[in-house]
Amino acid sequence: MGKTIRSLIPLVVAGFLLMGVGTFSPRALVFAQSSANDNSLRAEVMNKALSNSKYKNVEVSVHNGIVKLTGTVAVYDIKNQAMRRVQRIKGVTAVENDIVAGGEAIPDAELQQKVLKAVQSDRVGWPTAPFNAISVRVQDGVVTLGGHAYGPVDADTAVATASNIKGVRDVINDIQLDPVSPMDDRIRRAVYRAVYGFPSLNKYAIDPVQPIRISVQNGNVTLYGVVDSQADKNAAGIRANSVSGVFHVTNDLQVRGQVPEQK
Repeated sequence: MGKTIRSLIPLVVAGFLLMGVGTFSPRALVFAQSSANDNSLRAEVMNKALSNSKYKNVEVSVHNGIVKLTGTVAVYDIKNQAMRRVQRIKGVTAVENDIVAGGEAIPDAELQQKVLKAVQSDRVGWPTAPFNAISVRVQDGVVTLGGHAYGPVDADTAVATASNIKGVRDVINDIQLDPVSPMDDRIRRAVYRAVYGFPSLNKYAIDPVQPIRISVQNGNVTLYGVVDSQADKNAAGIRANSVSGVFHVTNDLQVRGQVPEQK
């Protein structure tokens, strides 16, 4: 298609001359060439990068090699996929991604619970799952992920999970990665055994989501999650403090039904 458009440029020039235009402006020739290139590039973006049916509602415009994407997609992850695919097309100088993701709007409170449940259930059964304490905030459909993750794989998985939930317009990754060291890894495992192995807390080990989450940064332990009673919260903090090598324990466990303390 690009060759066909370029082959028409001499005919356009001839047309100007036949219409009585004595000279053909070089600026007009450059404009015609640029327009032809943009049309060719748009066709390539549509036919190669965005040919899949999941991009069927995406609109494409091109100006001087800059591709602008508009329209809608089902989930935020598809919006990102579209941008990455277009960026790989030769000749694309920049991409403006104005695609709207998420489908029908979902109330923020409902969406927050939906995303939080999905993120907490993420990587269930993996040995690092209890060491991820990822928080979720939602405002106008924009999800902000915070808290702590054991490593980049766990954080990236949480982002991918949130990005594939309908109703999510955008995802901001503010997750902090806990340092990974032999000392901290030993403390993580020891605190896990001390907490979940305690008789009154063993019931939480049955839950595959592992509701008591353990974050360790250079020997400092923070407990996150929700427990059934103040006694369980106190017991978890005492057990974590009993582990050799722990410098300090911050007990941020919440008691079910109680209003979280303001800090």
